[in-house]
Amino acid sequence: MSDAGEERSVSGRDGAAVGGDSELPESVTVLEDGDRTIYLVGTAHVSKKSVEEVRRVIETLRPDTVCVELCEPRYQALTGSSAWRDLDLFQVIREGKTLFLLANIAVGAWQRRMGRALGVRPGAELLAAVETAEALGAQVELVDRNVHVTLKRTWANLGLLTKLSLLGAVLESLLPARSGEAVTAEDVEALKEQANLAELLAAFAEEVPGVKEPLIDERDRYMMRRIQEAPGRVVVAVVGAAHVPGMVAHFKEPVDLAALEALPPPSKWVAALKWVLPAAVVAAFALGYVRHQGETLEEMLRAWILPNSLFAALFTALAGATLPSIALAFVASPITSLNPLLGAGMVVGLLEAWIRRPTVEDFESIADDVESLAGLYRNRATRVLLVAVASTVGSALGAWVGLGWLLTLLGG
Repeated sequence: MSDAGEERSVSGRDGAAVGGDSELPESVTVLEDGDRTIYLVGTAHVSKKSVEEVRRVIETLRPDTVCVELCEPRYQALTGSSAWRDLDLFQVIREGKTLFLLANIAVGAWQRRMGRALGVRPGAELLAAVETAEALGAQVELVDRNVHVTLKRTWANLGLLTKLSLLGAVLESLLPARSGEAVTAEDVEALKEQANLAELLAAFAEEVPGVKEPLIDERDRYMMRRIQEAPGRVVVAVVGAAHVPGMVAHFKEPVDLAALEALPPPSKWVAALKWVLPAAVVAAFALGYVRHQGETLEEMLRAWILPNSLFAALFTALAGATLPSIALAFVASPITSLNPLLGAGMVVGLLEAWIRRPTVEDFESIADDVESLAGLYRNRATRVLLVAVASTVGSALGAWVGLGWLLTLLGG
């Protein structure tokens, strides 16, 4: 491995001589792999300077291959105008992916707000890399791990309290940006410095230890391996600056890509915990019936049904649901809370989606509508997602309150 500042001459794809590395920006790290040269370009995803540097590096080096920190779903999201239009909202709700989709929307909204403040589209440097490579006839490789695999491995690596904290952050990021000190282009460029990144990642690992490994470290190894497998003698790889130190550290290391692409198996403990609440409720009813010869059955039913129904209906209403959906949440929650395979959010969300019938225009305008709280509620697609999540939260809260009420009756 050579230092980025070492002077030497390199031949590009067409055989033309390329000047020494000193002509390249400081964001470029040069790696030698036998007779191959890999140029890692560390970027910020909302930086005009990164866009310019990426174009300049590729045009200067004229590489055989350009690798970008994208997977196919992320690439389609950046380039495909039909990404939202083709979304099957009913399938999302049936598969229980409403919160996952809201998280994606939240991240996208945050990136757009940041990009608008800095005058650049999020991911513009990655698209610039693809466009410049295609214009020069270079091969393009999408080398990042599938984003869905990354998110699932990250989620599986978190504890309950961390998950709840992240859920709160997701919901908060859907709200309009609050007043405060604005992020400047200088701040973004400063974060590309490796010293600053080291501090940032160290703090991140300390605050959320379960996130850094699957979200950053695994992808460092994955992308470095994919880049080393890319064809050609001259390879340019455009990746986020936060990944560069880790990728350099794992350069030439053997990596099992299949292991890093594997989805985590369902946790047996989580699967078992899903049945704890229903089992406890059934046991409480049985014990109360036997202990009081059925005299408290009506009171126990009230203790279970009322909190379930009221909390589910209240949260569903706060999400702006239609009256039929609120009524369904009220009726369904005491039943669905006893069935881990069928959540209140699923049945309520499906009804809300059927009533509201989001249009193609709703899906295409999601990116703009989530920029404001009014837009979030106005858009029929995001309103359905909010209703599904809110009814799930309300039902879960009501179920635990109901169980506590039942237990107090047993002690009486």
